[in-house]
Amino acid sequence: MNNVTNDIKYIGVNDHEIDLFEGQYDVPNGMAYNSYAIIDEKIAVFDTVDANFTDKWLANLKEAIGDRQPDYLIVQHMEPDHSANILNFINAYPNAKIVGNSKTFAMMSNFFDGLDLTDKKIEVKDGESLSLGKHELTFIFAPMVHWPEVMFTYDSTDKVLFSADAFGKFGALDADEDWACEARRYYFGIVGKYGVQVQNVLKKAAALDIKTICPLHGPVLSENLPYYLDLYNTWSSYGVESEGIFIAYTSVYGNTKKAAELLRDKLLEKGCPKVAIADLAREDMAESVEDAFRYGKLVIATTTYNADIFPFMKHFILDLTERGYQNRTIGIIENGSWAPTAAKAVKTMFEKSKNISWTETTVTVKSAVKAENIAQIEALADELMK
Repeated sequence: MNNVTNDIKYIGVNDHEIDLFEGQYDVPNGMAYNSYAIIDEKIAVFDTVDANFTDKWLANLKEAIGDRQPDYLIVQHMEPDHSANILNFINAYPNAKIVGNSKTFAMMSNFFDGLDLTDKKIEVKDGESLSLGKHELTFIFAPMVHWPEVMFTYDSTDKVLFSADAFGKFGALDADEDWACEARRYYFGIVGKYGVQVQNVLKKAAALDIKTICPLHGPVLSENLPYYLDLYNTWSSYGVESEGIFIAYTSVYGNTKKAAELLRDKLLEKGCPKVAIADLAREDMAESVEDAFRYGKLVIATTTYNADIFPFMKHFILDLTERGYQNRTIGIIENGSWAPTAAKAVKTMFEKSKNISWTETTVTVKSAVKAENIAQIEALADELMK
């Protein structure tokens, strides 16, 4: 049993059986479903865990509280990886109250048909507090970070922010990996569309004295908090995290790949601090989305396909635009054997995106890279280096 503080116990679980998180994100190092208990005059439990870990979670809770009975289950987020065991909790502890907001309880009735919370429900409003004795909890609504019912909870006694899915990451807690890499992929994959809402709740959090952040996925954060808060601020304001250029390409017979790699080599020769490159058909799509948001400049290199663009590139651009991609410079390398129209199709897909600057140079390859293309690639590299 891990202690977050003297009174706050970690009672979550690691999942190493999962292959795809939310049915789409590759998680080679598993996932953590975090749950916490504050043991005071009254006991509050924060969120449950995934349905596959009922027994383990209830055993962790029992180990933390012994023969005592929890007084409250605080439901910060209704996504099933956190809410699946609400009914099992009620059956195990029938005298406990369930704490949530009006949207929480509306969703609860959707997930648990016929659930009767008569005499069990405590419906809270934004900014309301709940006393456990020594610990004073305040509820901070965080709508659309990343569901409408989400709320954070601040414990002013131990100065702990329970942050729901915010500040979460992919990977089980026993995975030895860099925080930022998997937190960035998690953020842009799952929360990225809601930058404005994240900014709003960060402004609320800025007024609090926070010593520890307890998210629903990933490690408890208690050291160097400005680092994590600064990254979240950059990500949610669609700012540039790292100086560099990301080249995303799709290639059927290797000619577009050759053009993309030639551009990479030219950029490195000219002193570009970082050039990341990805074959979208073969590399993790969520990592490519992450890189597009991480760097300030993007190059899209793709073939014309069915008078449109190659399917993996279409998927990639759709992932960017529906997550609010903005404030970036984009260059294009297009390829087509008889009617290259990829550049036009790419620009059409970004029509509703904010603050996109297009390079003046567009490289048009007709089947294979030729001398004129090498000159265009040189010009594009010069433009991107400005």
